Amino acid sequence: MNKILRVSVITITTALIFLAGCRTAAIYNVKGAPIDVSSKHSSKDIRKAIIRAGASLGWTMKAKKKGHILATLFLRNFVARADIRYNNKTYSITYKDSKGLGSDGESIHKNYNGWIQNLDGRIQAQLSAI
Repeated sequence: MNKILRVSVITITTALIFLAGCRTAAIYNVKGAPIDVSSKHSSKDIRKAIIRAGASLGWTMKAKKKGHILATLFLRNFVARADIRYNNKTYSITYKDSKGLGSDGESIHKNYNGWIQNLDGRIQAQLSAI
Protein backbone atom coordinates (compact mmCIF):
# COMPACT_ATOMS: atom_id res chain seq x y z
CA MET A 1 0.00 0.00 0.00
CA ASN A 2 2.84 2.39 0.83
CA LYS A 3 4.41 1.77 -2.57
CA ILE A 4 1.14 2.60 -4.36
CA LEU A 5 0.77 5.79 -2.34
CA ARG A 6 4.33 6.85 -3.12
CA VAL A 7 3.89 6.22 -6.86
CA SER A 8 0.61 8.17 -6.80
CA VAL A 9 2.21 11.13 -5.04
CA ILE A 10 5.11 11.17 -7.51
CA THR A 11 2.73 10.95 -10.47
CA ILE A 12 0.48 13.74 -9.19
CA THR A 13 3.47 15.96 -8.35
CA THR A 14 4.94 15.45 -11.82
CA ALA A 15 1.60 16.26 -13.45
CA LEU A 16 1.23 19.45 -11.40
CA ILE A 17 4.74 20.60 -12.30
CA PHE A 18 4.01 19.93 -15.97
CA LEU A 19 0.70 21.81 -15.87
CA ALA A 20 2.29 24.77 -14.07
CA GLY A 21 4.97 24.92 -16.77
CA CYS A 22 2.34 25.05 -19.51
CA ARG A 23 1.07 28.36 -18.19
CA THR A 24 4.38 30.16 -18.71
CA ALA A 25 6.40 31.04 -21.77
CA ALA A 26 9.50 33.02 -22.64
CA ILE A 27 8.81 36.77 -22.47
CA TYR A 28 7.88 38.09 -25.90
CA ASN A 29 9.43 41.42 -26.89
CA VAL A 30 9.09 43.31 -30.15
CA LYS A 31 12.43 44.65 -31.32
CA GLY A 32 13.00 47.07 -34.15
CA ALA A 33 9.60 46.71 -35.83
CA PRO A 34 9.62 48.91 -38.93
CA ILE A 35 7.52 52.04 -39.09
CA ASP A 36 6.50 52.45 -42.70
CA VAL A 37 5.07 55.96 -42.82
CA SER A 38 5.88 58.83 -45.12
CA SER A 39 8.42 61.42 -44.09
CA LYS A 40 5.68 64.03 -43.73
CA HIS A 41 4.58 62.41 -40.47
CA SER A 42 6.26 63.68 -37.35
CA SER A 43 7.39 61.88 -34.23
CA LYS A 44 4.31 63.41 -32.60
CA ASP A 45 2.04 61.67 -35.16
CA ILE A 46 3.76 58.37 -34.45
CA ARG A 47 3.40 58.87 -30.69
CA LYS A 48 -0.32 59.61 -31.07
CA ALA A 49 -0.83 56.50 -33.21
CA ILE A 50 0.94 54.28 -30.65
CA ILE A 51 -1.05 55.79 -27.77
CA ARG A 52 -4.32 55.34 -29.71
CA ALA A 53 -3.44 51.71 -30.39
CA GLY A 54 -2.76 50.89 -26.76
CA ALA A 55 -5.75 52.81 -25.43
CA SER A 56 -8.06 50.95 -27.82
CA LEU A 57 -6.99 47.68 -26.14
CA GLY A 58 -7.35 48.97 -22.59
CA TRP A 59 -3.71 49.85 -21.98
CA THR A 60 -2.91 53.03 -20.07
CA MET A 61 -0.38 54.83 -22.23
CA LYS A 62 1.87 57.47 -20.68
CA ALA A 63 4.37 59.42 -22.75
CA LYS A 64 7.50 59.60 -20.58
CA LYS A 65 9.72 61.57 -22.92
CA LYS A 66 10.29 61.90 -26.64
CA GLY A 67 10.53 58.40 -28.08
CA HIS A 68 9.36 56.59 -24.94
CA ILE A 69 5.89 55.50 -23.81
CA LEU A 70 5.12 53.45 -20.70
CA ALA A 71 2.23 51.06 -21.39
CA THR A 72 0.35 49.58 -18.41
CA LEU A 73 -2.45 47.02 -18.53
CA PHE A 74 -4.63 46.44 -15.48
CA LEU A 75 -6.66 43.26 -15.98
CA ARG A 76 -8.47 41.60 -13.07
CA ASN A 77 -5.70 40.93 -10.51
CA PHE A 78 -2.90 41.29 -13.06
CA VAL A 79 -0.73 44.27 -13.95
CA ALA A 80 1.63 44.27 -16.93
CA ARG A 81 3.97 47.11 -17.86
CA ALA A 82 6.00 47.48 -21.03
CA ASP A 83 8.30 50.14 -22.42
CA ILE A 84 7.60 51.27 -25.96
CA ARG A 85 10.51 53.08 -27.56
CA TYR A 86 10.17 54.53 -31.02
CA ASN A 87 11.71 56.82 -33.60
CA ASN A 88 10.68 57.67 -37.17
CA LYS A 89 11.87 54.31 -38.50
CA THR A 90 11.24 51.62 -35.83
CA TYR A 91 9.59 50.82 -32.52
CA SER A 92 10.19 48.25 -29.82
CA ILE A 93 7.99 46.88 -27.04
CA THR A 94 9.92 45.42 -24.11
CA TYR A 95 8.78 43.90 -20.85
CA LYS A 96 9.24 46.22 -17.87
CA ASP A 97 7.55 44.45 -14.94
CA SER A 98 4.32 42.81 -13.83
CA LYS A 99 2.25 41.67 -10.88
CA GLY A 100 0.44 38.36 -10.66
CA LEU A 101 1.91 36.97 -13.88
CA GLY A 102 4.64 34.82 -12.32
CA SER A 103 7.52 36.45 -14.16
CA ASP A 104 11.06 35.46 -13.28
CA GLY A 105 12.61 37.92 -15.73
CA GLU A 106 12.82 35.34 -18.52
CA SER A 107 9.41 33.69 -18.52
CA ILE A 108 5.90 34.90 -17.76
CA HIS A 109 2.28 33.77 -17.86
CA LYS A 110 1.51 33.00 -21.49
CA ASN A 111 -1.37 35.52 -21.61
CA TYR A 112 1.14 38.37 -21.41
CA ASN A 113 2.61 37.37 -24.76
CA GLY A 114 -0.83 37.43 -26.36
CA TRP A 115 -1.48 40.91 -24.96
CA ILE A 116 1.82 42.15 -26.43
CA GLN A 117 1.14 40.52 -29.79
CA ASN A 118 -2.29 42.20 -29.88
CA LEU A 119 -0.71 45.53 -28.96
CA ASP A 120 1.90 45.12 -31.70
CA GLY A 121 -0.80 44.35 -34.28
CA ARG A 122 -2.87 47.33 -33.23
CA ILE A 123 0.17 49.63 -33.37
CA GLN A 124 0.88 48.42 -36.91
CA ALA A 125 -2.74 49.13 -37.87
CA GLN A 126 -2.69 52.63 -36.36
CA LEU A 127 0.63 53.45 -38.02
CA SER A 128 -0.75 52.30 -41.38
CA ALA A 129 -3.67 54.67 -40.95
CA ILE A 130 -1.56 57.83 -40.56
